Amino acid sequence: MLVSAILTSVGINSALCVLFVVLYSILKKQPSYYEVYIPRLLTEGNSKRRSRFNLERLIPSTGWLPKAWKLSEEEMLSSSGLDAVVYMRTITFCLKVFSFAGIIGIFILLPVNCSGTELHQIDFEDLYSNSLDVFTISNVNRGSKWLWIHFSSVYAITIFICYLLYHEYNYISSKRIAYFYSSKPQPHQFTILVRNIPVSAGSSVSDSVESFFTEYYPTTYLSHIVVRRTSKVQSLINDAKQLYRRLLHLQSEPSEQKYKQVGLSEKKVDLLDHYGKRLEDLEQNARLEQSEDTHAAFVSFKTRYGASTVFHLQQSTNPTHWLTEEAPQPNDVFWPFFSSSFMGRWISKLLVVVACILLTILFLIPVVVVQGLTNLSQLEVWFPFLKSILTLAFVSQIVTGYLPSLILMLFLKIVPPIMEFLSSIQGYISHSEIERSACNKVLWFTVWNIFFATVFSGSVLNQISIVLDPKNIPTKLAVVVPAQASFFIAYVVTSGWTSTSSELFRIIPLICSLMTKCCAESTDDEIEVPSIPYHRDIPRILFFGLLGIAYFFLAPVILPFLLVYFCLAYIIFRNQFINVYAPKHETAGKFWPIVHNLVIFSLVLMHAIAVGIFSLKKLSLASTLVLPLPVLTLLFNEYCRKRFLPIFTAYPAEILIKKDREDQNDATMSEFFDKLATTYQDPALMPIQYSADSESLNRPLISSAEMSM
Repeated sequence: MLVSAILTSVGINSALCVLFVVLYSILKKQPSYYEVYIPRLLTEGNSKRRSRFNLERLIPSTGWLPKAWKLSEEEMLSSSGLDAVVYMRTITFCLKVFSFAGIIGIFILLPVNCSGTELHQIDFEDLYSNSLDVFTISNVNRGSKWLWIHFSSVYAITIFICYLLYHEYNYISSKRIAYFYSSKPQPHQFTILVRNIPVSAGSSVSDSVESFFTEYYPTTYLSHIVVRRTSKVQSLINDAKQLYRRLLHLQSEPSEQKYKQVGLSEKKVDLLDHYGKRLEDLEQNARLEQSEDTHAAFVSFKTRYGASTVFHLQQSTNPTHWLTEEAPQPNDVFWPFFSSSFMGRWISKLLVVVACILLTILFLIPVVVVQGLTNLSQLEVWFPFLKSILTLAFVSQIVTGYLPSLILMLFLKIVPPIMEFLSSIQGYISHSEIERSACNKVLWFTVWNIFFATVFSGSVLNQISIVLDPKNIPTKLAVVVPAQASFFIAYVVTSGWTSTSSELFRIIPLICSLMTKCCAESTDDEIEVPSIPYHRDIPRILFFGLLGIAYFFLAPVILPFLLVYFCLAYIIFRNQFINVYAPKHETAGKFWPIVHNLVIFSLVLMHAIAVGIFSLKKLSLASTLVLPLPVLTLLFNEYCRKRFLPIFTAYPAEILIKKDREDQNDATMSEFFDKLATTYQDPALMPIQYSADSESLNRPLISSAEMSM
């Protein structure tokens, strides 16, 4: 790819970034768009709609920048939780890495690459017509002593990244413990989920739970609530909600629109009365619908240590009975999990694996198309009738520099929601677990399909042959990875710069808001504050981190583009945490191990490429001396896994006992334990009332006796 094509892509995306920022600074000040750009501030009461017109609203401003910049980590921790802190520290980690790498890459490695003549000498008089390959390590002459600078840089960046990884893992681990210490008593800290409860003849699930835990944990057992399969009840409730919304809409309509002709007769029916009766019938059916036990229960204990002890012990001589796992937060429970049978969950897991494989294969189609667009000669073969158009310089620059990365970015947009759906049917009991699973799926899908499929031209057979022949992986990577440097620069600019700026502009929520205002009569609906989709954004940040580490010594020209992206992400997402996103679920920093693992993988990938590159460049000694690096990196990873990962899996007994002792002097604990008994009740079993029957307001769908407390 020519320099001119990259500059065309940079120009287009820079213009889009400026446009999005300018429009955001204007629209944010318009009261009619507050629910799009500052929904969190509105719901928290920190901002009010202003009806008086002011000319200042139409003038772009940068007032949001200082507020986002001044947000401290402690303020973010208190307002958005530890997950938001981990997310922002991931961005700052990448900024530190690529600031250090940029100094080495731009000021040391890039001049060395440009001074080589392996490909051809750089024409500084006509810089735009040069290929970007002359700025990569491919242009350094074979056997050149200058390659030892690249060798030294690989060691330097590895040591620096490992130091930062250790520091961050240690810091976030201590933050996780401090976050636990500072938190008030939470229901999930005292509760576990017990599944596969054996039930003897003549007794119920509730009786079995009560008998078992009273006998074996008499001093710590507190209460339990049996989980019921409520999919049918939930379906009826959803139908009732839709009817209720339709009734509210009809009440605001003119009186002549509240009647409808039924059948062939001219008799008209009062829709309000018709829907009202249907709503009462649905409510009655929901109460009469019997939900069945799932042989699972949320069991609560008097201390955190007591709950943790039960969680970590095998409860029965039969290891398939009395299975225990940590309970999620009450608002984090994924209730549909309990509506599927054991066999259904097992089949779903198998289907998820098959679906992920099929999706990976199908995604190779757009990858092949994108690779064809980056090669004009191949494109002319596919579409000979476009040959005359492709000869135009500006058209060829857009087609090869901007269009491929745009197409790939648009196709990649559909992957996170698909992976989230697949994770939801995989058997996780909480929304946060589903999101972490989706995050892992999206991450490795992106690494395989965007990185490996791109560098190996999207050939499935080619990729399989590489896996089956691991000895030649470094050599093959050394050949194909540097050749795709120009494509990934364009991808960083398009998927990085523009996507992050569009995050600020919030295009999709803005369009939805405009459509709602055009179609809906009433605007009195409650404002819904979104939560940040970590399963979409964390993989993107980590993938750009992988690109930067892999191309650090191959094509250092990519580093300035990555730095711009991380700077944009740093300031924009801080702004979004203030104005837009509010946490719905909290994992207390459990996303960091995902970050750590991907960075380790990126380092090992860089080492493999370095071994191949130095072999191709006839510098066998350097290739041999790189071999200890992946081994040492993996040993470092194993040490971090032993040292820090257990803290992200479960809290140690020392911390739990200290926290329990503090609670002994807390007078509010008795009230907390009283509420704990009903905290994990399925929302589908809570009292509802949409009809005019006032007596149904406090009538639960299942009576207290039936709930098997």
